[in-house]
Amino acid sequence: MQKKNTTVHLLILDPSQNDAESMVSLLRNSGKATRAHRITSEEDLEEALKTSNWDLLLARDLEQEFAADDALAMVKRMDKDIPFVLLTEEYSRERTVNIIRAGAQDAVPFQYTDQLVLVVKRELAALDERRKRRVLESHLREAEQRCQLLLESSKDAIAYINDGMHIYANQSYMEFLGYDDIDELICIPVLDTLTPESQEKYKEFMKAFAEERKDGMTLNCTARRSDDHELNVTMSVSAATYDGEACTQIVLQPEHSDAELEEKLKQISSQDLLTGLYNRQYLMDALAQAIATAGKDNKTGALAYIALDNFLSMKSQVGISGADLLLGDLATLLREQTGDEVTLARLSDDAFCVMCLPCDEASMESLCERIRKAVEDHLFDINGRTVPLTVSIGIAAITENSPKAEELMGRAHTASADVKKQEGHERGNGILVYNPAEYESLDETNSVEAILKALDDNRFRLLFQPIINLRGEGEEHYEAFVRMLNKDNEEVSPYDFLPPMGPSDTAIKIDRWVILQTIKQLSSHRSRGHDTRLFLNITAETLQDKTFTPWLSVALKAARLPGDSLIFQIREGDANNYMKQAKDFTKAVHELHSKVSISQFGCALNPFNTLKHIEADYVKIDGSFTEEIQKSDEAKEQVKEMVKSLQNAGKLTIIPLVENAGVLATLWQAGVNYIQGYYLQAPVPEMNYDFGDN
Repeated sequence: MQKKNTTVHLLILDPSQNDAESMVSLLRNSGKATRAHRITSEEDLEEALKTSNWDLLLARDLEQEFAADDALAMVKRMDKDIPFVLLTEEYSRERTVNIIRAGAQDAVPFQYTDQLVLVVKRELAALDERRKRRVLESHLREAEQRCQLLLESSKDAIAYINDGMHIYANQSYMEFLGYDDIDELICIPVLDTLTPESQEKYKEFMKAFAEERKDGMTLNCTARRSDDHELNVTMSVSAATYDGEACTQIVLQPEHSDAELEEKLKQISSQDLLTGLYNRQYLMDALAQAIATAGKDNKTGALAYIALDNFLSMKSQVGISGADLLLGDLATLLREQTGDEVTLARLSDDAFCVMCLPCDEASMESLCERIRKAVEDHLFDINGRTVPLTVSIGIAAITENSPKAEELMGRAHTASADVKKQEGHERGNGILVYNPAEYESLDETNSVEAILKALDDNRFRLLFQPIINLRGEGEEHYEAFVRMLNKDNEEVSPYDFLPPMGPSDTAIKIDRWVILQTIKQLSSHRSRGHDTRLFLNITAETLQDKTFTPWLSVALKAARLPGDSLIFQIREGDANNYMKQAKDFTKAVHELHSKVSISQFGCALNPFNTLKHIEADYVKIDGSFTEEIQKSDEAKEQVKEMVKSLQNAGKLTIIPLVENAGVLATLWQAGVNYIQGYYLQAPVPEMNYDFGDN
């Protein structure tokens, strides 16, 4: 339990000492034991953030040498989890929105002391929950790592299976059955690892286990190794989870291996054979542990990514053996420049890494500058030939707010790559510290420009997910999704980054791009003999666009595509907010023989009111119902009633987010027409689902 009298460590940015004192008194009078520090300058705040842990920053929105916005930018740059509340002279909606967008938690007029107390209590409670969560996540990661280590080092042959397929197996299990690669074993059903005589016994055994759910049940059977050698084994099973998914654990009689050899192999496996430094796997494990420690103990560390400039060009000059000699010399040089308190590793042919905890960015930056200069000044003698070398170094802080190890490594790598974007460092040979505020994902201030640029650069992708008729009729339906490749080449939905209040023309551009591309692909697909229909999602902006249906008519004619091959999907919320426009839109697309679907149905207070005004052909019930019917009989009845009412109204029903076979019987009994979800197929770039299997 949290102590009631936990002291609040408060930072105050206010030019008035008296006003700052009044805020401290206000919090104390509200029952919060408070210790405060008034910020006097940029240097003062930076020092305070480096040397102490803080719970809250209150900043007056006044003209002063070091402004509130600058203080917020520093907190974000140093990646500190400190709630920031702006105290304004009067309420301004625009100022409040802008400061929250910049990363503040709230803005409160200075004179609204009662509101300020409530906001402070809320943010302190939220901070306490985040800290508890980080500690619990750290404990969970440690527990998972211990479990994984136990599994991997166990002499018992252990595997996890799901739907009769292997999803994990430890080394003992693979050796027991004669497999070298887990990827090979994952493709093999458990039945195929048993003799034909044992397969029927196994089926009956697993059926009994599914009914009784009694852990530790055993079966005597005969296993068949990959070399067809047969072994008499005892298989024991128990319920388990792996990667958060329910599965079954099976244990076979293991073969014992030499413990000393295993230890030696483990030591070798953490070492880079060429340089003798730690290898990538060891570093990533150590980095994950460092992040966990930083979150649990509020420590600060740093990670440096050292990239060799123009390595490929140098390698082509000195050859592979010469490059190996250079890397060995460089590793020796790096050891000389770093001490035992840092972790030094080789990541790849042209990259090394330095990690230190505890330390701060400034200390790491100083160390990296020594490394950079030492490499630049060193004469690498390769087979009598002097080879010049420089490095580009990116630094990322390890803080209580750091992301996972892979993403943090990505931050340092990004900073290293961006050295060459700096003036005077076009060839590298520099250092750059990663500032999280400069690399944040799309927000409302830059999203529209990024989306339009992605359209121009052809970085939009279409994905298709099948929608299956649950009654077994061989119709071919897909829903089309659009994904945009962001700066990290990750697929994201462009709609997620549009400002909630517009601009409407950007959403319309995305909608039209999607529709035009799907019409082209669908026309080509249908020309190969497929009677396929596509569900296309449209935004509220397109609902209000009176030029849309004339444009659609031209596009359909140009592609020689019948209108009934398209089904336009409107979100229930958009339909209710723009009822008249949705009604007109439905009428217009029906005249082109296209159909209309309402998605996310059932979330409104009176969902059936929507259908009184909009002549929808299909209704897709909100995915939250799919989750609930697996947990609650009441939800099952609610869905059954909803489906019955919809079908009485002549609507075809769709249930999305079907992730497993367990829910199918309920949906069949409810009379659902169509299903969709990852159980059938994830969204993929091609319309390649075999509807004949259904």
